Amino acid sequence: MSDKVEFSLAELMIVAASEAWRGDGEVLASGIGVIPRLGASLAKLTHGPGLLMTDSECFLVEDPIPLGPRGDFVPKYSGSMNFERVFECVWGGQRHAMIGPTQIDRYGQTNLSVIGDYKKPKAAILGVRGLPGNSINHINSFIVPSHSKRVFVEGEVDMVSGVGYNPARWEPGMRQDFMAIRHIVTDLCVMDFEGPEHAIRVRSLHPGVSFDEVQEKTGFPLLKAPNLGETPHPTAAQLTLIRRLDPHDLRAAQLKGNPPGMRAAA
Repeated sequence: MSDKVEFSLAELMIVAASEAWRGDGEVLASGIGVIPRLGASLAKLTHGPGLLMTDSECFLVEDPIPLGPRGDFVPKYSGSMNFERVFECVWGGQRHAMIGPTQIDRYGQTNLSVIGDYKKPKAAILGVRGLPGNSINHINSFIVPSHSKRVFVEGEVDMVSGVGYNPARWEPGMRQDFMAIRHIVTDLCVMDFEGPEHAIRVRSLHPGVSFDEVQEKTGFPLLKAPNLGETPHPTAAQLTLIRRLDPHDLRAAQLKGNPPGMRAAA
């Protein structure tokens, strides 16, 4: 890693997000939001050429579509991917999505629906939408732009929109063949579910971030991965691809103040 290449925190997170799809092979890569979409696109152009990507309408593309106005960019279509085919991928476990839940608990259960009591909530959000079916049928990863105890809650999430590894929620005979949670990418670190009984571990810390800071901003105990280190910095080649994929710099608006990837000393 070289510190000579300047990069933003959003660009660091995009590269970290791309790693969630490493080794997936031919699955439908769905990045929901700017950073996840750029991460999936970067994965397609670097280590995951077999990933399936769409134009967000009804066609498969081999060259990921840039964000924002396309100008003279001409999509290279390689096949149809209508709703029927998308759902075939979903129900067959051939999809890996990265989403941004409002709440996440120690089991990886997620909430997109309400904050507070379901019958009298403090705030109503999106509703569960397609998350119950998606979370039980294919791989998911998470993006969290502001790591805090409001997101990583103590106890269970206020309303379980997406399934996780909570054994109390799985009745005897329920199949877990396709359900899996891969990575959580936040503005502080990258985490996974590879601890004992799917306990959440911190696998890398962003530059200038300590494990104690991550733990302090998380509502449940975390483990350290045995090889815990610093999140890999974007390379010059990766930054060139990111800037081609996001020519209007939409990534700059994803984190408050568009902070640099190398945190200044306190």
